[in-house]
Amino acid sequence: MGSYRICLCCSNTFKSKEAEPPADVRSAFSRFTEGGGIHMSAAQLRRFLEDGQGDGEVASEEAERILDQIRHRRRHHLIGKMERSPTISVEDFHHYLFDEELNPPIRSQVHQDMTSPLSHYYIYTGHNSYLTGNQLSSDCSDVPIVKALQRGVRVIELDIWPNSTKDDIDVLHGRTLTSPVELIRCLRSIKEYAFSASEYPVVITLEDHLTPDLQAKVAKMVTETFGEMLYYPDSEDHKEFPSPDSLEKRIILSTKPPQEYLEAKDYKGKESGAQNGKDSKEEGAWGREISNLKIETESNDKDENDQSEEEDATVDDDLRLSQKTAPEYKRLITIRAGKPKGSLLDALKVDPDKVRRLSLSEPQLEKASASHGLDIVRFTQKNILRIYPKGTRVNSSNYNPFIGWMHGAQMVAFNMQGYGRSLWLMHGFFQANGGCGYIKKPEFLIKTGLNGEVFDPRANLPVKTTLKVKVYLGDGWRMDFSGTHFDAYSPPDFYTRVGIAGVPADSIMKKTKAIEDNWAPVWNEEFDFQLRVPELALLRVEVHEYDMSDKDDFGGQTCLPVSELRPGIRCVPLFDRKGNKYKSTRLLMRFEFV
Repeated sequence: MGSYRICLCCSNTFKSKEAEPPADVRSAFSRFTEGGGIHMSAAQLRRFLEDGQGDGEVASEEAERILDQIRHRRRHHLIGKMERSPTISVEDFHHYLFDEELNPPIRSQVHQDMTSPLSHYYIYTGHNSYLTGNQLSSDCSDVPIVKALQRGVRVIELDIWPNSTKDDIDVLHGRTLTSPVELIRCLRSIKEYAFSASEYPVVITLEDHLTPDLQAKVAKMVTETFGEMLYYPDSEDHKEFPSPDSLEKRIILSTKPPQEYLEAKDYKGKESGAQNGKDSKEEGAWGREISNLKIETESNDKDENDQSEEEDATVDDDLRLSQKTAPEYKRLITIRAGKPKGSLLDALKVDPDKVRRLSLSEPQLEKASASHGLDIVRFTQKNILRIYPKGTRVNSSNYNPFIGWMHGAQMVAFNMQGYGRSLWLMHGFFQANGGCGYIKKPEFLIKTGLNGEVFDPRANLPVKTTLKVKVYLGDGWRMDFSGTHFDAYSPPDFYTRVGIAGVPADSIMKKTKAIEDNWAPVWNEEFDFQLRVPELALLRVEVHEYDMSDKDDFGGQTCLPVSELRPGIRCVPLFDRKGNKYKSTRLLMRFEFV
């Protein structure tokens, strides 16, 4: 029976009909109830899970537990019924399939090997994690840091500067109108929320603009705040990074060591003069562009904002006036940023005796990947590469993360305080591996061939698998949106966009037809996607409401790691523009690999 929603602003009635089981659901129910029975037992549900959904071996106790949960959630339909044995109807079966908690589209547990070096993992990385909004004038606060940690972000970036009286440390975006927040406040919030979403290590990347005495103060502040949670290596140089497993519930620091910061600044001044007129035959165009690209690693990489270095020069003068560094500060750095000299190839050289981190802006990566893609892949097999947004993204927008991921970059740093399709991809990508913030890179980005060959991101690869996606129906908008949100005078006209984000050859979008005047649209449309690199692919899903006279309205989105998709009929929850999950809005879909 349909119900009616009365719109107070007009005389129209909005019909709200509950989604009914589609034909494929009824067919599956009939198939596994042996000859079209009207009730499904726990044993029959077990067969459906194993053979129909491809869930592998399911214990009888697990099937009974699921059936009990279905009955419990649908108990109002069982009132007054005298059932001799616990079973479910086709309507109960449909509601089970359309329940995200009981039938999610991807696995929710950590299932990958976590004992390899950090360089073998993609790491959920934030950029300017302390900003509440845009890059130029928003407030600095610990609130966005807490939100990022609660979402599962594992790398928090803090820009640290002397405060106005030069006796303490502030966190702010230098040379902008952003208001500061005290470093100690940020550190305390990190300690409190570091492991609220994941037990794997939190990396604090420090953008350091401090004098040695303040660096020493940071060292004291960090060690006192984190105590035994803080991890740092026994020696300055190590041949490989520790593993996420060995660093559970630990916090580590990443920045450029103090002495290297000063040397890099000195070298930069010399290089600008020596580079003029020099045209390296080996590097070609790169040799002519190196001074513009300014490949640097972290501690003063803020030419990402195309700003002057006058304030840095003041800090450098303070460094030169003091003969001391901060050895205790230097000793606390686990992931050390190197100091590249000369060409890009020099920056990407792999040292067999030690590991380091290199940072490139998004345009630097685009240029570098065009001519030295294989060298980048080889570098990231052992070392860590961090990518950060270009300086013109003052509104905290983001970029295409797949350029970094397909070259093995572990830290693709995003502005988590913004929103948009790029951030939806980031949110979706890190749903993988139980949402723990660490995803094992594909073997082809870790292994080296017998002759030293590595994965070529620009190679023309064959199709590895085909993903078949069927979009059955959707429901829940009438609970999450007002009756007049999409249209003041009639129910919405929903359509779904479905596609793949990944390497360029795999990326594509398709869409269903629009279903007119229905809060619970039924599409029953199927799409095929041929995938060359399924390990890096994301399934993109967006729902929009067709508007003939204006821009189509947004009705929800999600991105799901293709490698984590559970075959069969699954419930797919949808999220709002900022990545927050709707309470009720969801789709019923089927996934199949052929």
